Amino acid sequence: MQIISLFSGAGGLDLGLIQAGNTVVWANDIDKDAVATYKENISEHIVCDDIKNIDISTLPDCDVVVGGFPCQGFSQANMLRTLDDDRNQLYKFFYNTIKIKQPKYFIAENVKGILSLGKGEAIKRIISDFEAAGFITSVNLVNMANYGVPQTRQRVIIIGQRKNLGDKMKFHFPVPTHSRSGEPKPWVSIEDAIGHFPDPDKENNVLNHIYSAYKVSYRNFTGHRETDPTKPSPTILARGNGKGGVCAIPHYNGKRRLTIRESASIQTFPETFHFNGTMGSCYRQIGNAVPVKFARLLGEELIRLEKEENI
Repeated sequence: MQIISLFSGAGGLDLGLIQAGNTVVWANDIDKDAVATYKENISEHIVCDDIKNIDISTLPDCDVVVGGFPCQGFSQANMLRTLDDDRNQLYKFFYNTIKIKQPKYFIAENVKGILSLGKGEAIKRIISDFEAAGFITSVNLVNMANYGVPQTRQRVIIIGQRKNLGDKMKFHFPVPTHSRSGEPKPWVSIEDAIGHFPDPDKENNVLNHIYSAYKVSYRNFTGHRETDPTKPSPTILARGNGKGGVCAIPHYNGKRRLTIRESASIQTFPETFHFNGTMGSCYRQIGNAVPVKFARLLGEELIRLEKEENI
């Protein structure tokens, strides 16, 4: 299927969709490092610009719109005017894109907290907006570890389907392939995922195999908890110290932080995927991404739908 990708970042979602056989016809992000990474590894079709400068009517036609939008503007007191909130410009752009372009489907990714924001009123308003734009929706809370990603990363995936395609959702959300209990397969541990990498303090030829000097000190706080080698990694972070800086997860050896490459592998990027920018920028690009392996499952479902339509 032909896909427009909004807020694409380094392209984790896009890469998985492309690996499944789909085509991204247009992509956008404002971060120059993320765009440089995307261009080097995926394609030149990404545009580096502020969405305020983009005319939706000039975007190519597409079958699917994908992207994640921030949710800072959804407060309980402001629930009736979310589309007008200045903090919701990205949400408004996503909304206007699906309303104007009327794709067959859309895929929106967000953090787990969007479900509880405003005591659940925020997600209700978002679904109401999407329905008003002409789509039926399904809201799915996902633990990426249940899909073979070596990370207990919980995210909300909203699937939208244009109403004239039918009253029932045709998009079959991927069935979990792994579980904590081991059925049908056990979770993939962090050691299974990155144990083969050489010591980054010794000479090696591994791309982006460098790590933050931020000291490892264990305390009960995100990014500072001990990493168990027999379990999936904690969530790979885009931010972590409360001041906007990046906090890489501690390596399970307890001596250092994960390298950029190790973090990327936990997000299931290929080992040949090269990240551009400062160390902090690279960590941030990886932390903001959708795991490639999970994205590919979404892409395979789009391919199934396309084949079904053409029978």
